[in-house]
Amino acid sequence: MNPLFGTKASPSAVHAMLLLLRLGVSATMLTHGWPKFMKVTTGNFEFGDPIGIGSAPSLILSMLAEFGCSLLLILGFQTRLATLILMINMLVITVFAHGSDPFGKKEMPLLYLLIYTTLFFIGPGKYSVDGRTSKTWPG
Repeated sequence: MNPLFGTKASPSAVHAMLLLLRLGVSATMLTHGWPKFMKVTTGNFEFGDPIGIGSAPSLILSMLAEFGCSLLLILGFQTRLATLILMINMLVITVFAHGSDPFGKKEMPLLYLLIYTTLFFIGPGKYSVDGRTSKTWPG
């Protein structure tokens, strides 16, 4: 009998929790990406320019990360590429957009960065398109 607070995780629970983590973080990030997607589709390119490439390119890159890569994460497709792009986006937000702001403004993008970094190194789990197409898929 395993103790309630034991250190051994069951593989099926790990894969289920990776799915839950991917879905949860993507759903919350979509609340940031959807408004940017709507701005782009309506032709409103007013946006900050944190890294000096212009408002329109900054908006499009942020929208692609927060909206497009979140959709990829939901599917678990190209997970490591999607999380890498999202990690870069969170770094830009933390360092450039909120660089001089108090920690409270940086806290949320840092939490997202931590989650994306975890998914980058661990991977999407077997309940994903990537897991389904990998050579290690058990089915």
